[in-house]
Amino acid sequence: MAAPMSEGSPASQPGAAPYGNFPNYSRFHPPQGRVSLLPGGLLQSLFPAEARPLLGLDVGCNSGELSVALYRHLLGLQESEGSLDQPAAGKDLNLLCCDIDPALIERARQCSPFPASISFASLDIMDSGAREPFLSSFLRRFGRSAFDIGFCMSVTMWIHLNHGDKGLVEFLSFLSSRCRYLLIEPQPWKCYRAAARRLRKLGRNDFDHFRSLAINGDMAERITQILTRDCAMELVRCFGSTSWDRSLLLFKSTRSNPEGRETSAQEPR
Repeated sequence: MAAPMSEGSPASQPGAAPYGNFPNYSRFHPPQGRVSLLPGGLLQSLFPAEARPLLGLDVGCNSGELSVALYRHLLGLQESEGSLDQPAAGKDLNLLCCDIDPALIERARQCSPFPASISFASLDIMDSGAREPFLSSFLRRFGRSAFDIGFCMSVTMWIHLNHGDKGLVEFLSFLSSRCRYLLIEPQPWKCYRAAARRLRKLGRNDFDHFRSLAINGDMAERITQILTRDCAMELVRCFGSTSWDRSLLLFKSTRSNPEGRETSAQEPR
């Protein structure tokens, strides 16, 4: 998760990224540490008969390295393959990746090997006035009202620290309303404490909400409870944990119109 940068880059000092917008994030948490936990053929097993392209939403994509790695893994593409090698890739999956840090998004755009099928956009996901028209416009291009799969990789802590308990619940509710499946990697509580320590060591103010968070402890369990109890989702599978002790959890929506396709008088549900 990243947020607007003021007075230059907040990540100009080591550890100074109060919104998770570390400029070299993939160097200390390489994408392969996550994608290696996901089984091959995951999209085919989740969507065996659905029309293509499938639509994906990656929230808090940073500079895009993990987004590209997920895209390649989900489509079974080799590390060296890009859009010139696989021109039909976009017919299988279109991925919209957003992050509020415009510098990171610009880097992602410049380096993307799949510019036709992976879109990078600067967006504050907590600004409902900005996100709703933007995401709806993207979905309408495909005659859809929801994404087939959403990715939320090590983002929940930054939402929680900067927007509090209410913000975290709102964020999870939003994702569950827009995604048929949701792959989420929650940061454990020890990461919250470490993030707060980093800010204090740099002489910066503590996170506004850190000391008042009532949602705490086992964050994977707490987020699972919110999604299954309040957000009409069910836990499908835990794919295990990364070497840095974060679980990969897959949830499925239990809402009506699971296809997420817009209906019309000529095409009843």
